[in-house]
Amino acid sequence: MNESLTYQDAGVDIDKANRFIKTIKKITREAPQSGVIAGIGRFGGLYSLDTNQYEKPVLVTSADGVGTKIKVACMMDKHDTIGIDLVAMCVNDIAVEGAKPLFFLDYLSVGTLVPETGEAIVRGIVEGCKQARCALIGGETAEMPGLYRRKSEYDLAGFVVGIVDNSKIVDGSEISVGHKLIGIASSGLHSNGYSLARKICFERLKLKVDDTVDVLGRTIGEELLEPTKIYSEVIRHLLRDFPIHGIAHITGGGIVDNLPRILPSSCKALIQQGSWEPPPVFTFLQEAGKLSKREMMRTFNNGIGLILVVPESATGEIVEFLVAMDERPYVIGSVVERKKGSPRIAWM
Repeated sequence: MNESLTYQDAGVDIDKANRFIKTIKKITREAPQSGVIAGIGRFGGLYSLDTNQYEKPVLVTSADGVGTKIKVACMMDKHDTIGIDLVAMCVNDIAVEGAKPLFFLDYLSVGTLVPETGEAIVRGIVEGCKQARCALIGGETAEMPGLYRRKSEYDLAGFVVGIVDNSKIVDGSEISVGHKLIGIASSGLHSNGYSLARKICFERLKLKVDDTVDVLGRTIGEELLEPTKIYSEVIRHLLRDFPIHGIAHITGGGIVDNLPRILPSSCKALIQQGSWEPPPVFTFLQEAGKLSKREMMRTFNNGIGLILVVPESATGEIVEFLVAMDERPYVIGSVVERKKGSPRIAWM
């Protein structure tokens, strides 16, 4: 007669998962706790929303992942920064709308739960939440044997909720001809274009993650795993002190696809070629992959993680402010008149 089976025989260890939850509950308390009534451990996270400072509060949400950057983390067996990427990709998307991030939730799906790996991932998420000044209020860890080719593989998704007063939403409606474009430097690839970057580095060039690349000054693994920059705090300060009429988060699709999302139909962006210096990793990938300029601009951020659309009169002061905040700003172009049917972006 067949022996009685358990869930653990099928690859899911409930006791191990419960021990993991107890561990990460302690870690998550390191993230900001303002507004949190009940976080990890309950059926749902509870958050007290203070709307006293808002005339007409609007909630802003975003959900995202980090794509195949996870593959690099697994290749290096280094998982303590991928959570920063997760928070960044979500938080930056609501910050450009003018929203202050309130709380974050994560979803971790694994073939087999390795507590040490899970703990490292959560520590990265907590660090991201600290940088963004938002609470980590809950999440889900799902052990899913048979779904992934390797037991060590996993996937991540994140969800953020923020708040902004209706009158202070940054929607691009005030953008007009003559406004200037200020690009703020990225920290590297951020979390986009990794399928192409991995193909170039590990298939075409046959590099290993611990191979040093001279032009990068470090190993290819270290370069590719550089965390995505979180811009929410610098955006908050900018919106408090300066007229910012539009903000674009430069993610998948690059400047070509993301900047037009905030431009009125009567306007187009005129980008000055050579107005900023991309980090060496982009030149390295372009040359190694023999990539066209168009392919580069639609796949990667090319060194610009955020673009501000501002009045010309405020440009100099904003640039000085950003430098004082240890950012690297570049005036990369301007807003010009667009004829009906013409492209939304031009280069000069």
